Amino acid sequence: MKLALTELRRRPGRFSAAAVILTLIAILLMFLGGLLDGLIASSTGAIRAQDADAIVYSDTAQASFVRSRIEPQTRAAVEAVPGVTEVGGIGNVQLGARIPGKGPRDLAGVALFGYEIAPTGVPDAPPAGQAWADDVLEADGVEVGMIIEVGPARTPIEIAGFVNDTTFNGQASLWASPDTWREVLSANRPDAQLGPDVWQALVVRGDGADLPALIDAATGGATTSFTVDDAINETPGIQEQTSTFNQIIGVTIAIALVVIGLFFALLTVERTSLYGVLKALGAKSSTIFAGLVAQAVVLTAIASLIAGTLVVLLQLLLPPGSIPLLITPGRIILSTVLLLVAAVLGCSFSLRRVLRVDPASAIGTTS
Repeated sequence: MKLALTELRRRPGRFSAAAVILTLIAILLMFLGGLLDGLIASSTGAIRAQDADAIVYSDTAQASFVRSRIEPQTRAAVEAVPGVTEVGGIGNVQLGARIPGKGPRDLAGVALFGYEIAPTGVPDAPPAGQAWADDVLEADGVEVGMIIEVGPARTPIEIAGFVNDTTFNGQASLWASPDTWREVLSANRPDAQLGPDVWQALVVRGDGADLPALIDAATGGATTSFTVDDAINETPGIQEQTSTFNQIIGVTIAIALVVIGLFFALLTVERTSLYGVLKALGAKSSTIFAGLVAQAVVLTAIASLIAGTLVVLLQLLLPPGSIPLLITPGRIILSTVLLLVAAVLGCSFSLRRVLRVDPASAIGTTS
């Protein structure tokens, strides 16, 4: 193994092609993972921010606010569940927003929420006609005190301040009082307007690990309740996005495995005589193979380090709100581990050839 690492240090040019290819693959892998994390974060920030033990939808809603309706009698049943300490209504409407100074067709997508229980990082509901805005809107030139017009009815909303990481379905969120939300909903989506005591969903606080199940039992199956984490996973489109990206990531890992396997298979062919000499001097096949694995691991680690640095720089250079890229240490570590596993498996393709090296024939001698 020491000999293999010495060769890697003294003859880096021999490994440069593999290192470059591995770096590109690592960049692609980390970018795909960061894009997946960013898409999920931008689609579920509003749900993730909920300071709740359960989120309750109607039974046919499929975890969608738009399809959900919670009637007053259903809410009363939820409030009566043992262990429930607080229940608040929540609803949203997704609209286009006209921003002062922008063209009439240059709309910013927003999701306006009405809420009774403030999410984490969001203050209590502001006065009527105002809303807290996700700071993603700052990239569109929105400022505190500015009045934007939302929806086809151009309902005016004054920005009371900014909050962070509460986007929903890739759109910036606006957090308003229940009255403001109902007014905007009625003016811009009259077909979806609700009665004064009807909500799209409920945010529930309470005790008990089985609170969602207790709520659904108490309502006679009229609701489908989730923990916050489960509500995120059940958000429409999340599982499909995750499945698609994971398949692409899997293909990328397979490509890395093939690249490493082919490179070290060719390298083993070139080194056949060298391995024969080493075996003649008493080196074991396991020692020689361990050297190959060590070289692959070091190359992969270097490529991952370079790739991680580059994708972090890319994230810093991207304008806010442009590409939903979220690079986290966990994603970089996971990508590196996957590449290291691919490196070890790729080297296994050369194991059989190493085992078959005969010292006599490799160095051109006869018995």
